[in-house]
Amino acid sequence: MNALVGSLVMVFATFVTLCNAQCYVILTEKIPGESATECKDINGVTHQLNSEWKTENCEACSCGEDGIQCCNTARIPVGYNTIKCKRILNKETCSYTVVERENPEKSCFVNMWIM
Repeated sequence: MNALVGSLVMVFATFVTLCNAQCYVILTEKIPGESATECKDINGVTHQLNSEWKTENCEACSCGEDGIQCCNTARIPVGYNTIKCKRILNKETCSYTVVERENPEKSCFVNMWIM
């Protein structure tokens, strides 16, 4: 039973690590004795507390009392020949394509994607 629980914990920890790999946090600058009512993003734009938005770079962000958390919403190709090929983000569809560097009309095989 302990081996099973240990295995489940390891799988869960790995899953959480992979899911959080494409997220970042911007902590709110707090003034002692005052509570935050807004957050400021990396572009200097102010967002109201408890608001959510999407960025032009396909990130879903939210403003909480501790700050802003943003996570990538596009699946990222990682299992491809990075020397021969390059990835291109379509910001309208929030999806990547992987094409040959020398011939961008030709797609490359991708065997692994991450969130």
